[in-house]
Amino acid sequence: MNDTPIETMDRKIEDKRWVKPRHYKFIGMGLVVLTGVALFAFRDNRSTYRTERDKLTIETITEGAFQDYIRIIGIVEPISIVYLDAVEGGMVESMLLEEGTMVSRGEVILRLSNTNLSLNILSSEAQLAEKANFLRETELNMQQQKLALQRDLLNQQFELVQRKRVYDRNQRLHAETLISDEEYLLSKEDYELTRQMLELTLERQRQDSVYRKNQVEKIQCNLDNMQKNLELIYQQQEELNIKAPISGQLGFLDAELGQSINKGQRIGQVNDLSAFKITADIDEHYIDRVRTSLRASFNRQADTFQLEVTKVYPEVHDGRFGVDLIFTGEQPANIRAGQSYHISLELGETQQAILIPRGSFFQSTGGQWVYVVAEDGSAAYRRDIRIGKQNPLYYEVLEGLKPGEQVITSGYESFGENERVVFK
Repeated sequence: MNDTPIETMDRKIEDKRWVKPRHYKFIGMGLVVLTGVALFAFRDNRSTYRTERDKLTIETITEGAFQDYIRIIGIVEPISIVYLDAVEGGMVESMLLEEGTMVSRGEVILRLSNTNLSLNILSSEAQLAEKANFLRETELNMQQQKLALQRDLLNQQFELVQRKRVYDRNQRLHAETLISDEEYLLSKEDYELTRQMLELTLERQRQDSVYRKNQVEKIQCNLDNMQKNLELIYQQQEELNIKAPISGQLGFLDAELGQSINKGQRIGQVNDLSAFKITADIDEHYIDRVRTSLRASFNRQADTFQLEVTKVYPEVHDGRFGVDLIFTGEQPANIRAGQSYHISLELGETQQAILIPRGSFFQSTGGQWVYVVAEDGSAAYRRDIRIGKQNPLYYEVLEGLKPGEQVITSGYESFGENERVVFK
């Protein structure tokens, strides 16, 4: 029997595992902490607004032909309107036509009376008659003076002939010493005096002729001026008859019997219905793009009518400016002033573009950003974009979107400044 003790049975066995049971609780606590840290680090910190998808309008971005046009409301007006202004003031004496009546050019619409003008006519007529009588008397006196001067001239010419004959005879006798020197010299002096007197008379006749001519011309000119003045007064009296300046329709007439009308006062208008134009007001946003010769069109009873911009008014009132358009082809049957049409005004050529349907989102963002729906459809995220032209159906997208993506096009007022919209 071996009494030697066995040492191996009493040896302590060493535990060589890295993780011991007592470490389990610490490991579990660490994993929980790490998970919390990871969730905090990688969570979505973007501000969020939650709403039901059914309450939103979501549209798909497409690529297609972009028609550069705007919709405007046009009002039919006569091709031209001529206003009736009182050239002369007066009291309404009679009204011959009513509003809406078709008139011909030169037809009397109403008559005015003016007492002061009638008195001026009587006074001018009296002055003209007095001036005419004075001219006739002056001409008569001048004619008599002319005849008297001619008579004196004849007498002096006859006397000159006699004196010359005496002088010539005495000159011969004196040469033969048949008469004295005194008698010869006396006949010579008489002849010279008579000749000089005749020359003076001729000069007087010439000057009197010029004077008479100038006087008559001045009086006649004065008389002509008075006649023209009287004719102007007659014309003023004729202006008391308010006449239609063109053929057309009497649009309105602001006058009543017995009413006092001032000179230059507007009392009506005549509409030229031989053709029509369309006027429209456009938002000032387009003032740099609207110009003459732009094309436009509208539909009526399955027919399309073509228009062209002929005038652009530069003044802006209440954020809008005006344009005139005329028909370039046929115009609608039974067209009437005051009718309104929804007109498509072309601003440019049709071209391919990325399109986003119009929506009220534009009022909130000005087209600078939109909410784009994620691929899984669970939310929409804010994204900056750039929009170009627009028409009544679409906006032209220049940057930030591509075909096939979906965006929220309804209003963003309730979203506030949140960067994400989550759908419930």
